[in-house]
Parts: sequence; structure tokens; C-alpha cells
Amino acid sequence: MSGMRKSFIEIILLFFKWKELAMHAPKSNIQQVLEIMAKLRAPEGCPWDQEQNHESLRFHAVEEVYELIDAIEADDDQEMLEELGDVLLQVVFHCQLAAERKVFDFDAVCQALCDKLIRRHPHVFGDSKVTDVEGVWNQWESIKLAEKKGTQLERNSALDGIPKHLPALHYAEKLAKKARKAKLMETATLQAPLSIPSTPKALGQALLELSMHAQAKGWSAEAMLRKATQEKERELRANETQRS
Repeated sequence: MSGMRKSFIEIILLFFKWKELAMHAPKSNIQQVLEIMAKLRAPEGCPWDQEQNHESLRFHAVEEVYELIDAIEADDDQEMLEELGDVLLQVVFHCQLAAERKVFDFDAVCQALCDKLIRRHPHVFGDSKVTDVEGVWNQWESIKLAEKKGTQLERNSALDGIPKHLPALHYAEKLAKKARKAKLMETATLQAPLSIPSTPKALGQALLELSMHAQAKGWSAEAMLRKATQEKERELRANETQRS
């Protein structure tokens, strides 16, 4: 009996020793980031951080991504390190806001990401067989469509899923890609300009000249391209509906 009592006491001592070590163990960097963000939002924190919400921060995320792109294109590793931190800050900030509303937190975001990556890579984490990048993309799209089926995010059109705030040129490119993939638009059906650039460099120059021409006229090339692309999308959606 005394032996059992001694063992029990040893277990209790080990527990408190472990607890003490755990309390003094260095925190992970991400844990420190989360705690700093929580403190910035606390009553004794920063006035600017305290008054932010999801909507007020939405374009900060866009700006930080553009700055990251600048760092990547400059091949500046130190600048990229800093800009990646700024992008992460946007994620952490939104997670803190959501945690305060008791809807999700940073851990839930990480878990959802892990689940998605595993779910959409069955050729790595499951038994699916794909042999090339095209197969990976087709599988990814098929899984994504199945995931959204029956939800408010279900995609009923081949043109669904284009973010509405994309820059106009990127929006036009995404629309063209989706339309061609769904066989809603062929190159032959496009209204060609008088002179079609034959090289990427010539195309870039033509786009620049069109933008400069628009600016000289007092027009917004961005707004004009967005409007034309929206009109083309409506036309393609109507054709898709008639075809089905």
C-alpha cells in the first residue's frame, strides 16, 4: 500500500513539474502574433486597431498582396519576408475579429485549410490517380463543384466564381478562360481589332497605347474594359442558358 502511495505522489510531482516546464516553455512565434493582435484589440490596446472591422480592412489586404508582388518581382528576399508578414497580419486580424464575434478563430481557419488541401489532393492523400497538371486541375474543379453543390455557393453557370473586384484586365482574362473551357466562346467569334499584335511584347505595347489614348481623351480604360467585359459576360450567360 505504501508503494502505491509513493507511486501516486511521484505521479503528482511529475505532473506539477511538467506544468511548470510548460508554463515557462518559449511560445511559438505564431502564438505570440495571436496574443499581440488580441492585446491591440483589447480595451487598453491601440485606438486604431480597436475601431477596425472586416469591411474597413478589406482593401488593406489587397494593398498588402500588391506590395508582396512588388517584392517578389524585385527578387528581394528581405522585403518579401516583411511583406509576407504583412499579409499574415491581415489573416490574423480578421481571425481576431471573428473570434470576438464567436464565429471562428485562427485555429479553425488553419483546420479548414488542412481539410481542404487533403480533400482536394486525393492523388497525394488518397487513392486517386492523375498523371499531369491538367488532370490535377480537372480533379480540383470537380471536387470543388461537388463541395459547393446544394449550398448558397453552388455554381450553376460555367462562368460563376470570378471575383467581382478583380482588376478589369484580369477579369476579362478569367472570363475568356472559363468561357473557352465551357466552349461558350471561340476565337473566331471575337471581334478582332484592325491590327492584331503577333507577339506578347507587341500586345503589351498595344494595351499601353490604348490606355494612354483613353487617358488623353479623359476616359478610364479600367472602367471601360470592365463595362465591356460585363456586357460580354451577360451575352455569354444568355448563350449558355439557351444552349442548356
